[in-house]
Amino acid sequence: MNKHLPNAIGGYFELELPLQLKRLYPDAIRFQSARASFYALLMEGKPSRVWMPTYICDSMLAPLIATKTEIVFYGIESDLGVSKDVQIHDGDWFLYVNYFGVCAIQEDRLLERFSSSQIIFDKSQAFFSPPRDCLATIYSPRKFFGVPDGGLLLTSLSVIEPDEIETGSVGRCAHLLKRLDDTPEAAYQDFKNAEETFSDMRPRKMSLLTNRILDGIEYDACRKQRNSNFHFLHDHLGNINDLKLDLSRIDGPMCYPLLNIDTNIRERLLANRIFVPTYWPELRNSSNINQVERCFVKDVVCLPIDQRYGQKEMTIIIDCVRKL
Repeated sequence: MNKHLPNAIGGYFELELPLQLKRLYPDAIRFQSARASFYALLMEGKPSRVWMPTYICDSMLAPLIATKTEIVFYGIESDLGVSKDVQIHDGDWFLYVNYFGVCAIQEDRLLERFSSSQIIFDKSQAFFSPPRDCLATIYSPRKFFGVPDGGLLLTSLSVIEPDEIETGSVGRCAHLLKRLDDTPEAAYQDFKNAEETFSDMRPRKMSLLTNRILDGIEYDACRKQRNSNFHFLHDHLGNINDLKLDLSRIDGPMCYPLLNIDTNIRERLLANRIFVPTYWPELRNSSNINQVERCFVKDVVCLPIDQRYGQKEMTIIIDCVRKL
């Protein structure tokens, strides 16, 4: 697009989208993806090494490999916290994932243990968790809203917003539009195709389309609905959930993480067209993860609680989970 042209007036209509003019995290640098945000951060800070959890998506390791940054892995404990045995050195960075959006207490503990100037909070699963006083915070809007791309970075480093803008967003919209007009199954391959396009992590500005969609979201309403659904599920399923959750600091989580050894829960949900992701299946055969993390990969069921749904859908989920 020619930046020197005036804004167009008139002509055919674009897709009708609401406009709220209320941005969440207005000071964030907007990239095309969370991994691109991380890549830009690494290029600016050039750390000697970065501590990474073994329980994490491969996509967040890719920027470290691309920048030839040394990786030190650490394990996650049963409460989603970090072992007291972990000690980081001067010059190290430490990345922690706010898993499922339920780890505010664990963040507090890390800020008490380590220098805030060394900590990165990956909040790809915790969009509504506010940024902390730390080195950097990374968000991924795609895990919370129907947008074709996007990653947010808040940092104390002087990361510069890229000049190049992401232009592939329209090509990633097939699954978003088909899900409105057809079934989730019909668009699943389109969804997988769109995900594969994020392998290029060279930092670019978030697309104009994603910016416009994000500017139309009623964030507070989304957050409240997620909280309502989360608490409704916990009221009915908390007694069979082996993952102990501190509800006092959970706000707008990504899902309701149910840890239960009933291996038939996923099958029952799928049979009833209730779709739940597995984070992260590529770790199942990894020799690096501990027994706790292996249990998380195999047995945590991420029940949907997002803003599209209410008590009616939560009741269907509860009945399906508890069905003998």
